[in-house]
This record gives sequence, structure tokens and C-alpha cells, in this order.
Amino acid sequence: MTSSPPRMALLGALGLAVLTIAAAWGFQLIGGYVPCPLCYQQRWPYYAAIPLGLALLPMAGHPARERMLRGGLVLLGLIMLVSFGLGLHHAGVEWGWWAGPASCAGNTSFGQSGSVLPDLSRAQIASCSDAQWRFLGLSFAGYNALISLVIAGLALWGAFARKTYGSSSLSQ
Repeated sequence: MTSSPPRMALLGALGLAVLTIAAAWGFQLIGGYVPCPLCYQQRWPYYAAIPLGLALLPMAGHPARERMLRGGLVLLGLIMLVSFGLGLHHAGVEWGWWAGPASCAGNTSFGQSGSVLPDLSRAQIASCSDAQWRFLGLSFAGYNALISLVIAGLALWGAFARKTYGSSSLSQ
């Protein structure tokens, strides 16, 4: 199997997407951070991008299927640009640049049931305007926006990169 730019981009984008959604679930289930409605909304593009990336894997490294792979990478990049927009919107709500939806007005958390999963019988809504965590000034939403932009960039780079099979293009 060759190391074509589309293949490398797909593997990088898919790996980063899986790590990001796993981290989101880890912060929620292990760390005890309560996602707000906008946090949950930011997961939707990952739930589309990851299965798409997995479906594209059999095409990676097969020159006859490269056109379909590149088209899939464009779609993956567009999905992650939507994710970037969702993360940027949520970060703006947290910074008070604009109001969040009315469904984000709560400021409470899931009750503890002694289980790894939240007790849905006592589910309550976290506020979208209060960042629960920040590192270097960015919240989860801010980091999601950055990571989504990186994934989109990887996917779009892979979709539009020149073919580099065989010998170097400089020697031709």
C-alpha cells in the first residue's frame, strides 16, 4: 500500500476525530464534566465524520479508487468545517459575544447514581454560557473549534494534494 497524500490525510483526520470524541466522552464519564446542549450538538459532526472515514478506509492506497477517496475527503472536510463553526459559536456564547439558545439556560448537572453512566432520571441541563474548564484561555468549545479546523485542513489537503506516486516530481 502506498503512502499517498489522500491516504495519509484520511488516517490523520480519522485518528484525530476518534481521539477527540473519545476525549469528550472521557471528560464527561470519567472527569465528571457535564455537557450542555451546545456541547452535545458539537459531537454530531464527529458522529458523521467517523463512520464516513471508516467507510473510506478500503479506498485508501488503491489508485483506482482515489477519485472516490478524494471526494469523500472533501465531504469529510466540509463536515468538520461545520464542526468548526459550531465550536466557534459555542465559544462565542461562553465569552458573551452573543446569546446562546434558550435551552442552554440551566446551570446544574446529572445526578450521581454510582454508575459510569449518568442517571438519566435526574438529568439536568448545564449552562452553555459558563465554560466548565479552560486551559491557556480556551474552553472545550474553543479547543473543539481548533481541532475541527485541523481535521478539516487535513481532509481538504488530502483531497486536493498532488499525486506523489513513484519517483519525485522534481526529477520528471
